[in-house]
Amino acid sequence: MSNRLLYTLPLLTLVIMAGFFGWSLMSGRDPASIGSVMVNRPAPALAAPALFEGGAPLGNDLLKTGKPVLLNFFASWCTPCLAEHPLMMRLKEREGVTIIGVAWKNKPEEARAWLAKLGNPFTAAGTDYDGKLSLDWGLSGVPETYLIDANGVVRLHYHAPITEKDLNDTILPMLKAGK
Repeated sequence: MSNRLLYTLPLLTLVIMAGFFGWSLMSGRDPASIGSVMVNRPAPALAAPALFEGGAPLGNDLLKTGKPVLLNFFASWCTPCLAEHPLMMRLKEREGVTIIGVAWKNKPEEARAWLAKLGNPFTAAGTDYDGKLSLDWGLSGVPETYLIDANGVVRLHYHAPITEKDLNDTILPMLKAGK
């Protein structure tokens, strides 16, 4: 192999890789469209210590109440969680939705202070400071929300903050249908 080819090979490799990454970014694919392996499967075990002192720890009984439930992983340091919070409050106050909250990798005292300041939309709240619970749920970050039907089956999984469109188009119709 000539020396000239050896010098151009790294450059050629770089050009090919740049082309591939450029195509990937410009192809219009939506990363959120990947879906979730959790959907249409029984909800994983829910076992977490209570976020509030004197509160009951989170358990599987909260997911099998005979009516749909939302499970929301959040954190006080999470800016998208802050953007989503008013919708969670609306779901609790106006729609009467049962929402279970899990403070993910968040110091409990910081999560409690955040909820005291902004309002607490959760019927029950727990903490997953070490992140072990979130592994079973397939969490990739916060906020993430799961809609669990009356039989304890995950029906929806949102990998991003819930929007008004999500509420009106998907979540509220499913909750009102009792699925």
